[in-house]
Amino acid sequence: MELRHLRYYVAVVEEQSFTKAAEKLFIAQPPLSRQIQNLEAELGTQLFERGSRPLKTTEAGYFFYQHAVKLLSNAEEIKAMTQRIGLVEKTVTMGFVGSLLYGLLPKIVYLFRQQHPYLKIELIEMSTKDQIIALKEGRIDVGFGRLRISDPAVRRVLLREEPLMVAVHASHPLAQQKEQQEGVYLADIVDENHFLYPSHPKPNFSTQVRHLFSEHGLDPKNLKEVREIQLALGLVAAGEGICIVPESARTIQFPHLHYIPVLDDSAKSPIFLAIRCMDESDHIRSLFDCIYQVYDLEAIQYDRAVI
Repeated sequence: MELRHLRYYVAVVEEQSFTKAAEKLFIAQPPLSRQIQNLEAELGTQLFERGSRPLKTTEAGYFFYQHAVKLLSNAEEIKAMTQRIGLVEKTVTMGFVGSLLYGLLPKIVYLFRQQHPYLKIELIEMSTKDQIIALKEGRIDVGFGRLRISDPAVRRVLLREEPLMVAVHASHPLAQQKEQQEGVYLADIVDENHFLYPSHPKPNFSTQVRHLFSEHGLDPKNLKEVREIQLALGLVAAGEGICIVPESARTIQFPHLHYIPVLDDSAKSPIFLAIRCMDESDHIRSLFDCIYQVYDLEAIQYDRAVI
């Protein structure tokens, strides 16, 4: 049981509604309901009277609510006093690859800011390779990237594997087939005109896509590298070709642009967090907690790393 579970529970009790509590917490209602169900399972008792409108607690639920409020109040007091003691401004600098801004990274950073109001957080866009160098030189404290780059001075943690999709124009035959099929395989698109991004520096996501085709014994001939993902998708929307992107890129919308899942098992883009070896600061641990809180609420599967 963690403090966030207590916050969720208290919000539901005070709002007497899962829907209103979800709105107050700025999260979706289904993940909130799952968290409360998990809490009841952990406690081994029912906390709410089933079917009651408005929502009412059981006797055990009310007892738990009273003590949860006290614990949360004590936790906030301890946090505030500790922060006042260390009022000297501290900075956590994060490097990230641009494509992660279309996924869950903004939610993670926002939650981290909310939980650490006295902490200065700086974000710097840079390639995964540059992040490794910046970590070793002390210019950043943590890096979010997509490439498996090993270095004895850096610890790399796999956060999750993000599925890949292919972006096509609405008039493309693949878009027409989408209604009959769940997705496409790499072998189905090997002869298409592909836009890869970014064009530099290497290695990067375009390198990852090339390797993916190679691992399947495929040799696409019509490849063109462009500067960034927005340019690649703009060209796809113009009917110039197709582009393989991470699933989170679906938030980028152009007229007549369709996204289709890539069905090959290995068609995934890993998301890594990199820190300096032996860095066990409280801020790093708290950042990991924020990541997994967001993953829980978004129902994202992951293997929690020990930090």
